Amino acid sequence: MSHAGAPVGGLLVLVDPVARRLDGESVRIAKDVLCAAAHAKVSLPDSPEEFARALARRGHRRPVIVGDDRALVRAVTLLHRSRDLVGEPLSLIPVGPVGSLGLARSLGVPLSAVMAARAALDGIVRKRDLLVDDSDGVVLAGLRITPPPRAAAPAVRKYRSLLRLLLPPSQTPPGQVHRLRVEVDGVVLADVDHPVEEVSVITREPGGPAEVVVRLTGSPTRTQRATAVTVSGADFRYRADHAGVTGPVRRRTWTLRPAAWALTLPR
Repeated sequence: MSHAGAPVGGLLVLVDPVARRLDGESVRIAKDVLCAAAHAKVSLPDSPEEFARALARRGHRRPVIVGDDRALVRAVTLLHRSRDLVGEPLSLIPVGPVGSLGLARSLGVPLSAVMAARAALDGIVRKRDLLVDDSDGVVLAGLRITPPPRAAAPAVRKYRSLLRLLLPPSQTPPGQVHRLRVEVDGVVLADVDHPVEEVSVITREPGGPAEVVVRLTGSPTRTQRATAVTVSGADFRYRADHAGVTGPVRRRTWTLRPAAWALTLPR
């Protein structure tokens, strides 16, 4: 879903401290482009706490986040928890190592500071779905649950390394499985009596259900569309939005919030 171009009005240009430290030149370019075309207030927080305060005090200014995937997720999380996310279009100027911009790329944000800044000024506002968990955390694009490799003696580790080279990507070396129960809209897709190699939950088209994929050992992969997913069982960790790992947890439920946030993207 798309809307008319983002209004060029007051902007809050919120520069993540990591972005300033890693790539000051891209930050400068983004600030120059934005400030030349709109009335922009530039905020340079030195900590996550200052980042949160600056966002909370934005008034009627539209937030433009200058930083990596984590900075965007932090902003969306803060706005969600303050119940200010709906109707508040965000813009992102991706600045950071390539490995920290996977979410930005998947959302369609240009990785060029100039192009991203121009999209923030006159791009299209596009609604996005959100996954909200039972601890009030958010997932913007998707998450994956994969079992960590078990500790092993050096000889066994060499054996498993060889298996990784020989086995197709759809297979997992011995010992790397989870015992999990996966419920999708109240229907059990997998239970603890069958080893699970991977669970993924991905948001698709805005307003549509999320896609849940469960890869089981020795059985066909199971795929289901859903509005709520509950995973429980032995301690597990998950990686959301190409960012860091969360956990361990024993149970987590993610609920789809259709069109819960908006992002400006190129026309």
